[in-house]
Amino acid sequence: MRVFRGLPASAGTPVALTIGNFDGVHRGHQAMLSRLMEAADDLALPAAVLTFDPHPREFFAGAEAPPRLSTLRAKLERFAAYGVERTYVARFDARLAGIPADQFIEHVLVGRLAARWVLVGEDFRFGKGRGGDLATLRAAACSFSVEAMRTVAIAGERASSSAIREALAAGDLERATALLGRPYTISGRVVHGRKLGRTLGFPTANIPLRRTPPVSGIFAVRVHGLGAATRAGVASLGVRPTVHVGAEPLLEVYLFGFDETIYGRRLTVEFLHKLRDEAHYPDLEALTRQIRADVAQAQDFFAARA
Repeated sequence: MRVFRGLPASAGTPVALTIGNFDGVHRGHQAMLSRLMEAADDLALPAAVLTFDPHPREFFAGAEAPPRLSTLRAKLERFAAYGVERTYVARFDARLAGIPADQFIEHVLVGRLAARWVLVGEDFRFGKGRGGDLATLRAAACSFSVEAMRTVAIAGERASSSAIREALAAGDLERATALLGRPYTISGRVVHGRKLGRTLGFPTANIPLRRTPPVSGIFAVRVHGLGAATRAGVASLGVRPTVHVGAEPLLEVYLFGFDETIYGRRLTVEFLHKLRDEAHYPDLEALTRQIRADVAQAQDFFAARA
């Protein structure tokens, strides 16, 4: 897959295009990508995605914007897995936000992306002040066709990024997994920490987070990136209130039966079951007892699934 940072100066080869933020690439997004691939094949056009970074809500709301479900890298990896040939990552800034809907169609979709077929969601809004919608797009579609993707419902609930954030915040990983079509994951590289976990008898792989995640607490997890097989473990995701005050969020993973040096390795951590919320303990002895109980509970979780 070719990734373009920004929009090309002028149109090249015509494309079949879908547009969206695709945060989390959940089951609604997956349906859009599947439909894109079908249309691109039928029309003999390259399959392309137009997405935005940062998320428009981050541009408008700043620190008040909801947490992301996925990094840009994770989104791109999922696009590539579907067979998307081109992804255009447009920087969402004041200039892009200020383009009127009609100019967005003329100058971006037609003039710079050469869209011949466009797929959007039924509630798609675009252009300055969100002034354009599906009807606007269809009315102006002289050189391309437009298709709307219907809402995807899972067990009667609309698959949406907002619903997934809500499920994660509530610790309902089963619901989040159903809406995502896979377990919620966080990926990152292992870095050196304070080695406190090793001192307590539970050495952890520490993965720093660039942004505050949509979930926190103690979890049973499955880890990819340490060979062909996955490894089970227990993870702490949060600010570690017993050992730090005002700390940045950190993902710490204790892997069962594993004690190798893996600094610099990139891991993907799947969150399968929430054990409890973070809590403050009076001393390290109390914390150690709780960690021991967490490990036992996580092992019971995996044993029940075997």
